[in-house]
Amino acid sequence: MAELQEVQITEEKPLLPGQTPEAAKTHSVETPYGSVTFTVYGTPKPKRPAILTYHDVGLNYKSCFQPLFQFGDMQEIIQNFVRVHVDAPGMEEGAAVFPLGYQYPSLDQLADMIPCILQYLNFSTIIGIGVGAGAYILSRYALTGLTSSISEMILGHLFSQEELSGNSELIQKYRNIITHAPNLDNIELYWNSYNNRRDLNFERGGDITLKCPVMLVVGDQAPHEDAVVECNSKLDPTQTSFLKMADSGGQPQLTQPGKLTEAFKYFLQGMGYMASSCMTRLSRSRTASLTSAASIDGNRSRSRTLSQSSESGTLSSGPPGHTMEVSC
Repeated sequence: MAELQEVQITEEKPLLPGQTPEAAKTHSVETPYGSVTFTVYGTPKPKRPAILTYHDVGLNYKSCFQPLFQFGDMQEIIQNFVRVHVDAPGMEEGAAVFPLGYQYPSLDQLADMIPCILQYLNFSTIIGIGVGAGAYILSRYALTGLTSSISEMILGHLFSQEELSGNSELIQKYRNIITHAPNLDNIELYWNSYNNRRDLNFERGGDITLKCPVMLVVGDQAPHEDAVVECNSKLDPTQTSFLKMADSGGQPQLTQPGKLTEAFKYFLQGMGYMASSCMTRLSRSRTASLTSAASIDGNRSRSRTLSQSSESGTLSSGPPGHTMEVSC
């Protein structure tokens, strides 16, 4: 018969905030209805939503929620979640007084700011805690939040934060197209497939790489600029042309169609599909400089610079086997 033994179990209690102050990061993001400030505690946990709070009238996130989140038994909960505390516009500590005649956002518009916060943080799901007016705002977001959240996340994929903050006519146009798309449910499925994509696992000099000529294009303000630069570093430099477009965001085909058309013509010319006589210069007033590395005599390489001035009619393109970095 098995003998029972007494085992002493020591309960591991988390430290109180007073003992180890939790690091907080305060952010501000521009929305179509003005700037909103929020404070983030902790780091995102895989496959867990964030806890997002919204305070009542006359309070801010500290005066409304600090006693709750500093309560001893609450520590077991909050150590498992990243927390986002939203301050309504002008309610954050040290906020300036709004000018006379300022039109404060409606509660519906305050709810519409939440997707901008989630897009900025790259969060897709939240657990909302609201008090009074904050509860209404979160309820309003929950009613329309799925549509707004998906559309704002997709906009954050398409355009840079600078472009979204500027809220230009182009951004307003595509926000309206996506938000009111009759097939938004289908778009969400496509978006989910994109987020579940597998890595291409390109490796320069390895077995997995592209064998054909490639032209990579990215705007210098694009949200995925770093990813495109990394991709370029993993491709065969003798088959890859890399174009970084100045003053361009996430969709250069929309914002810089002239420059992109010109670059594409040079790319086709390099593959022998267009003769030099067919080339027409689209920007006679600017000078573009291209730096490429070309192989000479099969075993010696040198750098060369090609320039297109306002007087020249064409720009001779090197063979497909070269890496080209262009700043337009």
